[in-house]
Amino acid sequence: MSLLDATDLRILHLLQEDAKMTTKEIAAQLGMTTTPIFERIKRMEREGFIRNYVALLDKNRVGLSLVAFTNVSLKEHFTEFLTRFEEAVSSLPEVNECYHIAGSYDYLLKVVVKDMAAYQHFVAKKLAALENIGRVQSSFVMTEVKYSTKLFLEG
Repeated sequence: MSLLDATDLRILHLLQEDAKMTTKEIAAQLGMTTTPIFERIKRMEREGFIRNYVALLDKNRVGLSLVAFTNVSLKEHFTEFLTRFEEAVSSLPEVNECYHIAGSYDYLLKVVVKDMAAYQHFVAKKLAALENIGRVQSSFVMTEVKYSTKLFLEG
């Protein structure tokens, strides 16, 4: 896998701003021709620096106004239990993000649902149905102060 140079980082910055930018538009912004830009983007895709291109939706406009950060502790911590939990929670569509964390809890989930009733259903019928759940603690977002999918790239 190759390292990223300053031009690669500038390309990634532009794509994070607007993934619909054409190769021609990126080349114009960087004062280059399209062929080397195209080749760099394809290389970064091939090498895994660029994993995917997505549309970012406004969760409120699509009727998903409740965001909960849910801490989960497991009863048992054997590798097989951790793996089964991770596979099961990854299949739950309400879970946008899941992190195995250090501290008082084992996992932190970001759950996005329609409302409190939908969250209660998620916890009672889906999360509680998973084996080995020990403890669940939820925090609810009141105001989204900052939301970004962009990674800070120095260089």
